[in-house]
Amino acid sequence: MSDQNNDRKRARTESPPDSGRSSAADAFGLQRSERGPGETMVMNMGPSHPATHGVLRLILELDGEIIINAVPDIGYLHRGDEKIAENMTYTQFIPYTDRLDYLAPLANNVAYALAVERLMGIENKLTPRCRYIRVICCELARISSHLLGLGSYSLDMGAMTVFLYTFTEREKIYNLAEALTGARFTTSYTRIGGLARGLPEGWTNALAKFLNEVEVTIDDIDKLLTRNRIFVDRTRDVGVISAADAIDFGLTGANLRASGVEFDLRKARPYLVYPELEFDVPVGSTGDSYDRYLVRIEEMRQSVRILRQCLKKLPGGGLNIDDGKTVLPPKRKVQTDMEELIHQFILVTQGINVPPGEVYFGAENPKGELGFYINSKGGGVPHRLKIRSPSFVSISVLPYLLKGRLISDAIPIIGSLDFVMGECDR
Repeated sequence: MSDQNNDRKRARTESPPDSGRSSAADAFGLQRSERGPGETMVMNMGPSHPATHGVLRLILELDGEIIINAVPDIGYLHRGDEKIAENMTYTQFIPYTDRLDYLAPLANNVAYALAVERLMGIENKLTPRCRYIRVICCELARISSHLLGLGSYSLDMGAMTVFLYTFTEREKIYNLAEALTGARFTTSYTRIGGLARGLPEGWTNALAKFLNEVEVTIDDIDKLLTRNRIFVDRTRDVGVISAADAIDFGLTGANLRASGVEFDLRKARPYLVYPELEFDVPVGSTGDSYDRYLVRIEEMRQSVRILRQCLKKLPGGGLNIDDGKTVLPPKRKVQTDMEELIHQFILVTQGINVPPGEVYFGAENPKGELGFYINSKGGGVPHRLKIRSPSFVSISVLPYLLKGRLISDAIPIIGSLDFVMGECDR
């Protein structure tokens, strides 16, 4: 009997086999390895680490410098955009789309507006000039986003010159955005059925000048990085994603195409005037961090090619559809016509009358497929709205890519995925 009591006391006082593991490992479900207590270490990378590209926390279990397990911890930027949308009119939610991928607000605006317009059945009523200007906005946003992504990616690995080059060109894009929309960062330019305003005088000439300049900078970045021994050694065969794995994880955009999958929504499910434009879809072969860099370099060149065609083909005419129940009437008519005054009052107070139904629309954004699912019961406010954010999907592949790699490999892998936490957390 005394021996049994001693065994019970010993069981209560002795440490369990895995007691050396940090509580963070248990809290976030890190897989228990076969190593004994004290042989691995749990380390937090972020949320304030500059190489996590935003408020991302990575919980890494390490065996020396080898990553045994990795768990992304997100939600530090959560704002509940989808629930906010269900308590606002369709037009009132447009500024919130700026805050998703805040590196490409012009493209976010367009994707959301196209989703609402498809639900309303007015997508084909958009004016030709509106369609071309929207494509210009999307491709400018793509260049801006890739410049920041490649600049910070290279800076993470010590190539500061590239960072300075890319941010100089992005500043020029902000100047163009400010002249076009009145804002540099959160543009809120697109409207359901059209655009907030037209192109200012001389804007197309300024854009043409920028395209000539950014093309030179893209070539300079190519010369500085593509054959740079340090950059190549740190990115080639690091973070390889096969085509099958990329599809299984649901990757889209450059991260998917770098793995050899030629899928681009601008060609696979064309919208706006993309069918009228000539451009190529860059595709990688290996699916490593180096291929993801190469694809984005070429994508910027293709965006320049698209923008030049848009400038050449840009038609005249109006910006908004001719429907006073969808688009705010001109102010001069509101001040002189009772019917126009009533239309404005209803649009501002109750919102656009969207018919019952549901729709999903995905656009080829710089980070991948940005999709909006809208469920409507009629009226001016969506019943349900769901956002398919490509960055959220890209982050989900990190545990697979980081496992078994060195800590130093985490930096190029994270940079090559090019996610933004604004749309990940929503």
